[in-house]
Amino acid sequence: MLHAKKVGTLAVQGSDELKQTNEIKIAAPMLDEIEIKGRTITADALLTQRECARYLVEDRHAHYHFTVKANQKQLPTDLSLYFDNNHTQAHYAQTGHGEHGRIETRQIWTTTALNDYINFPHCGQVFRIQRHSIDKKTGQESHDTIFGITSKKDSSAEQILHDNRGHWRIESTHYIIDWNDDEDRSQIRKGFGPENITRLRRFAIGVLKTRQKSQSIAQMMKNLMLNTRAVFDILKMTKNSTPMGEIQRLA
Repeated sequence: MLHAKKVGTLAVQGSDELKQTNEIKIAAPMLDEIEIKGRTITADALLTQRECARYLVEDRHAHYHFTVKANQKQLPTDLSLYFDNNHTQAHYAQTGHGEHGRIETRQIWTTTALNDYINFPHCGQVFRIQRHSIDKKTGQESHDTIFGITSKKDSSAEQILHDNRGHWRIESTHYIIDWNDDEDRSQIRKGFGPENITRLRRFAIGVLKTRQKSQSIAQMMKNLMLNTRAVFDILKMTKNSTPMGEIQRLA
């Protein structure tokens, strides 16, 4: 399964609205450089567009897995009405094991009953996912419902939920970088600068995630700003963090 790179990470002049417009226009040219035949391309609501669906299925012989939100005027209403009026047991449910300090239960419902009605190109199934999360420290509960559409007619509810989870693992990384580095407003625009700085930021987040325990990424970054020596310890560039034999071999 492939996840289209978030175009907002490329430095673009102008307003947020202009960035979003560029994201739609650049999606197909970017995917033209990748072999995606038979793969599932996941995208958030901004790219839930009929032309994107036709491009993926008809031109590239791939599958799509789209999130449905209010930018599609009628589609979220239709999906919500259908699932709200067809009360059935979830087709699949999954409970996490307390990762990231919370216990999360995810349930998914799928249907092919709306395939012709919604008039969306190559619709195979639509789905609703409900997430119930409990913070292990505070006991605070949260509920979230999302809707989506996929071209994969024969996929099980479990597989569709797996595709969705894979997409949001990627989105969580984008969110961390946007929140902590304000990357969408980066002033680096020339040459390979935008791509290089994006790779460095992702490398840094990856390193921090390997050391992450109880602190958030934001808190870890703040602590490292106040203690630059710890940066070298994390990168294993000091005698205290790297075995002497490895230092001698690197010398």
